[in-house]
Amino acid sequence: MAEPMKGVESTTTKPDDKDNNKTKDKKKKQEVDELSEEDQKLKNDLETMVERLSSPEAGVQQLALELLRKEIKESTSSMTSVPKPLKFLRPHYDKLKEIYQSHIAASNKTQLADILSVLGMTMAATGTRECLKFKLQGDLKDPGSWGHEYVRHLAGEIAEEYSDNKESIDQLLQLVNQIIPFMMGHNAEHEACDLLYEVDQLPKIESYADEVNYSRICGYLIGMSDYVDESETKTFFRVTLNIYKKASRWADALRIATKLDDKEELKNIFNSTTDEAEKKQLALMMARQGILLEDEADGEYSDILRNQNLSEYFLALGQDLDIMEPKTPEDIYKSSTDTNRSFSANVDSARGNLASTFVNAFVNAGFGRDKLVSTDDGTKWMYKNKEHGMMSAAASLGMVLMWDVEGSLTQIDKYTQVAEDYIKAGALLAVGIVNAGVRHSVDPAMWLGDTVDNKNPHIRIGSILGLGMAYNGSAREDITAQIAPVLEDGNASMEVLGTAALALGMINVGTGNGDITGALLTLLMEKDAASLSVTNARYIALGLGLLYLGKQEMADVTLETLKTLTHPIGQYAHVTVEACAYAGSGNVLKIQSFLNACADHLQENNGFQGAAAFGIALVAMGEDIGSEMAGRAFDHLLQYGEPVIRRAVPLSLGLLNLSNPKPQVMDLLSKLSHDSDEEVSYGAIFALGLIGAGTNNSRVANMLKALASYYYKEANHLFVVRIAQGLVFLGKGTLSLTPYHSDKLIMSPTAMAGLLIVFHTCLDFKGLILKNAHYMLYCLASAMYPRMLMTFDENLRPLPVSVRVGQAVDTIGQAGKPKTITGFQTHNTPVLLGHGDRAELATDDYLPCTSVLEGFVILKKNPDAKPKEEDKKDVKK
Repeated sequence: MAEPMKGVESTTTKPDDKDNNKTKDKKKKQEVDELSEEDQKLKNDLETMVERLSSPEAGVQQLALELLRKEIKESTSSMTSVPKPLKFLRPHYDKLKEIYQSHIAASNKTQLADILSVLGMTMAATGTRECLKFKLQGDLKDPGSWGHEYVRHLAGEIAEEYSDNKESIDQLLQLVNQIIPFMMGHNAEHEACDLLYEVDQLPKIESYADEVNYSRICGYLIGMSDYVDESETKTFFRVTLNIYKKASRWADALRIATKLDDKEELKNIFNSTTDEAEKKQLALMMARQGILLEDEADGEYSDILRNQNLSEYFLALGQDLDIMEPKTPEDIYKSSTDTNRSFSANVDSARGNLASTFVNAFVNAGFGRDKLVSTDDGTKWMYKNKEHGMMSAAASLGMVLMWDVEGSLTQIDKYTQVAEDYIKAGALLAVGIVNAGVRHSVDPAMWLGDTVDNKNPHIRIGSILGLGMAYNGSAREDITAQIAPVLEDGNASMEVLGTAALALGMINVGTGNGDITGALLTLLMEKDAASLSVTNARYIALGLGLLYLGKQEMADVTLETLKTLTHPIGQYAHVTVEACAYAGSGNVLKIQSFLNACADHLQENNGFQGAAAFGIALVAMGEDIGSEMAGRAFDHLLQYGEPVIRRAVPLSLGLLNLSNPKPQVMDLLSKLSHDSDEEVSYGAIFALGLIGAGTNNSRVANMLKALASYYYKEANHLFVVRIAQGLVFLGKGTLSLTPYHSDKLIMSPTAMAGLLIVFHTCLDFKGLILKNAHYMLYCLASAMYPRMLMTFDENLRPLPVSVRVGQAVDTIGQAGKPKTITGFQTHNTPVLLGHGDRAELATDDYLPCTSVLEGFVILKKNPDAKPKEEDKKDVKK
């Protein structure tokens, strides 16, 4: 490009010059606008009115105030930019204040105070709260007449004033009572909730809730509950519960009562509705959480409340998806390049057969049929395993027959009669697994109590753990009484004592049972150092933690007692109990204390640090932001933490992302699966299985196939890879391990108990999972649940309808009726739901009995449904 000639001014304009010219043009245009005839007239009129306010005559002042009031009100009714009257009155703000103090007549003071309050919104110095100050001296009625922006600003100053001065609040509350109806009438329910919360009057929102706005109010209160102090969380949920009851939304009210763990309220809600379909829906929801009301245990809805039909519904899903054909472990391993290498050398290796046992159990879980253990010659497969492997092989039958209590007992019973004690122990555990999540009226697991005192430790463990799984969360005193004496058995091994502690913790999960707490604390204090140093002693600490799962402050006394223990297990128990007590709460202070515990570089007695790292995930998993922040913290712990902490990090990531294969987590775990520390790599491989559990995720499956090829000479690594592969295809892709349900609002304590047992076991892979305690993996059965939406008519007959399934969208606080899902696809029920998925009906013909479409949903005919075109034609004919 040729340079411009010297001495001649270039005509080319630079981009910057163009921008500057545009800005100048805009300024000139604005000046012209400001000096337009209309604006000039307005400015002059306003100045005249200000001058007239200085007049000694009250009538002149009143006229000027009326005109000022009219101009400001007309301009602030819909505020998109600073209104011109406010702009022109800015130079006169101090003069108006001076007039208010000295010249204005007493009869006109109220009106001028109102005007100064509006002007103070934009002109007052920061922190002076002159907007509120003048409003309190003016007319407290109808602040909404000055516009929405003014009301919002006023609400902010009220909150600040209340925070600083909680004594003289009568006038403030009087003003609040005027503001709230305005906000509620202008679709600003979330702002009304905020204001009432700031002035400690949140329950007042209940009186403003109605059929139209209740869902927006409740949605906002539930969303806010994650960000307020724990002492106030219950208030939020109580208010939400009362609003749902007022609107007769019994299913939503039940969800909140479940969150509050209020048994009395649950009973009241269940008895409040007379609608049969709604009552059945409530029973289905309580069955999902494992709540069995004593009054209804043998009533009309007992079958639903006991979850006795779960197996039938699950098999109906399998038939609909055409996945009833049993899968073999080889089907899972197939197309992997390592298959020939890993099994050609020793086809019937005990470790290889044990791995296949678990893969077979996980993949065919709940389907009632497989090709290894439920066949006529299933005993042959059991004898292909060694010792504890036989126990796991026999127990796998319970996993295959899971939830089918009536149809499974005859198949399992024959293995309780065999001579081999390991198989007998496995069969006892299988009975417990079958009953996990189902409270059958026949109570077939009761007879497991007869073998609790058996001389053989393996049979004792099988029966005790079986009882724990069968009665998980039931708080049954008779079952507790059968197991509790084991803790006082001086001859029992630490393996038996640990299992008994876990079983008692599972049965009484989240009850804070004082007797069991005392027994477990006594056990920890009386046992010698050598016994407490055995790896199974961690189960006593965990059993104690399960008793206080989600109970927060209730665990304080126990935590103080644990500080007196001098053995390192005392610290491990303290961290475990504290983490369990605040599980899913998102408590930032607890996460900080666990991070602090991980900061010390200890070379010995550091087992508690692994539990602390795990505790971070346990506390943070309740809400998304906390989970994301915890993920970042784990990156630092991986870089700077001691080996014991690094070993817990992959498992913690697995807990944060159960059945949720996030690509970034997947990549990190893939990297850690090749770590030089074997325990870290075991944990990473197992965590890959956990994040992909029941998803059939092809990327995770391919990673595991590559790992199987990489570790084909490493028996231990290959065993963990196989288990992870089985988890990815859990229930042939129909089951999930996540303990959260009801739109991630409610945590299932029984599911969490099962997960915690497996995770704490995995903190010592070599000493437990890869040694003799691999049967502990079956505790995952407590957390397994179909990840589906199945719809029924009012008589509980399957009713296929069209539904839209897409990614859930957070619509809290948004005006109107925004879309709650995005990127949806339309399916006919039953349909599978992935992590973060939400479903909504795609037809107007039916109305659901619950607002959250997941699990089992009952539909009622919509009386207002418009007839379809085909129906209209039939009518005409």
